[in-house]
Parts: sequence; C-alpha cells; structure tokens
Amino acid sequence: MNTKVAAIGLLAAVFAACIHGQTNSGQTQSSAVIVSGSDAKWTHEAGDPPETESVLLRMDQTNGSMELLVRFPGGHVFKPHWHESNERIIVLEGRLAIGQGDQQVQVDAGGYAFLPAREIQYLTCSSKTRCTMYLGWDGKFVSHNPPVAK
Repeated sequence: MNTKVAAIGLLAAVFAACIHGQTNSGQTQSSAVIVSGSDAKWTHEAGDPPETESVLLRMDQTNGSMELLVRFPGGHVFKPHWHESNERIIVLEGRLAIGQGDQQVQVDAGGYAFLPAREIQYLTCSSKTRCTMYLGWDGKFVSHNPPVAK
C-alpha cells in the first residue's frame, strides 16, 4: 500500500471531521477533533458482518449527518442499496468497486466518490486485503434495499 496516499486519505477524513466542529454528541466545540489512525478505537457492533470494524468520527444530532471510518474484509460485497442522504467515500486502504446502473468503477487508495441520495449503488471490496474507508452522509443515515424485480 502506498503509505503517502493512505496518509493523505486519513488526513482528509480527519479534516472533514474537524471542519464540522462537532463532537459525537452533536455539541459544537471550539477546538479541533483529531483522530489518529493508530490510536482510533475501532469497534465491531453486533449485527455487523464478520471482520468489520468502524470508528464514529462525528454525528450531528440536529440533522443526523455522520462521518466514520470503516474496515471490511477483502471480497466483502454490499448488496444494492440506496440512502436518503448524499454519501461521500474516500478509500484509505485496498480497492473498492463502486457501481451504479451498468457502470462500475474501481477506486484505489486515495480515491474519492460522491454518491447522490436516492440512487441505487452497489459496492465490493475488490482487493484481496481489507478495505478501509472514510464514509460521510450529509443527512440522517438511512439505507434502503431496492425492490426485488419479479
């Protein structure tokens, strides 16, 4: 992995958390929020797929927007879904295949994606090693599965 690219991606995620100036409780604070990748408190929540971890960077209680770091194992597939808010992704480690409709793009470490609200998307950690990503939504995180075609 190119450590410079990963470091730039992590700095971008930390910068995004800092410019919002919010803590996890949604209270505004006057000092920066800094999260070091090596000191981050990664957690595995009940119900999450095996070998996945996340770090909540920021959650705004007023509008539900949130930012986090996530890790998924190589080969992990996200079923087609859509969100009610715009989503931003920065790949920090690994390679992520992002698809909408019949278009699929491979995004390497340091790559960025903006996925508009209400558009069906599908993702796969297409690398053999894990994928680590920054994820952010500009409103409440709500995910939906598309209707199954009959």
